[in-house]
This record gives sequence, C-alpha cells and structure tokens, in this order.
Amino acid sequence: MLYIGSDHAGFNLKQALKKFLTREKYNFEDLGNLKLDEKDDYPDFGARVAQGVATNPKKNKGILICGSGQGMAIVANKFLGVRAAVVCDEDGAKKSREHNDANILAISGNISESKIKKIVKAWLQSKFSGGRHSKRLKKIMQIEKDNFK
Repeated sequence: MLYIGSDHAGFNLKQALKKFLTREKYNFEDLGNLKLDEKDDYPDFGARVAQGVATNPKKNKGILICGSGQGMAIVANKFLGVRAAVVCDEDGAKKSREHNDANILAISGNISESKIKKIVKAWLQSKFSGGRHSKRLKKIMQIEKDNFK
C-alpha cells in the first residue's frame, strides 16, 4: 500500500498529488490531514504514514509533504523498518530507492506540481539495486536492531 500524508504546508500539493496518483492508477490511502488546518502539526501525519509503512516495510511505501520535508522525515525515521529520505529532485528520488531502499519519500510543500509529479514517478518506478548497497542496508538494519528496543 502507498500511504500519503501532509500538514498544512503540504496540503495543497498533496491534493494535486492525489489527482496525479489516481490518474496514474496507483492505489493509495490519504492518512491526513484531510482538511486544510493552519494549526495542525506535522508529527501527527508523519507518524500515521510511518506506522502504516512499518506494518510491512518491504512492501508498503509512503509519501510525506510538509514545509521542508525534514520534519516529516525525522518523525518517520523513528519507526522500526522505515527509511525516509528527503528528496528535492528526480535523481535524488531514484538514488534514494536504488541505493538506500527508501520506503518513505519526504518532500517540501514549496515545490511545483510539475516537479512533484516527476519526483514521485521517478521514486515509484525505481527499485533497490542491491549489490554493494545490500551490505550497507544490512548495517543500517543492525543499527536499528541494536537501538530499537
């Protein structure tokens, strides 16, 4: 499943992204905020999406949008099995999947609709490349095992 979420700073861009995902025939679930609320807090929606991804981190994916993308990524990376990457272009999106097997994409709500479509498409179409990156991913997973108790 693909989970998406945003706070007020990413709400309008998320609405545009939902139209794009529907047009491209991606199944997704919007975990909020479901209305524009200038007083909402990004940790609430970052946690919801990360929790959804963490139920099956190899299969599930997430997209989070806030003012910078950074806050959402910080929250998401507090969940076991989640690898959230802040991305600002297509190359970064591809590498976050190919090299890091990122399962959550965190994006700034200040980018254009055309740019988010390109970034998301690149991210969703990219796969983990394995090879030398598998060794690094195993090290990350060991760090998680040692520190998430």
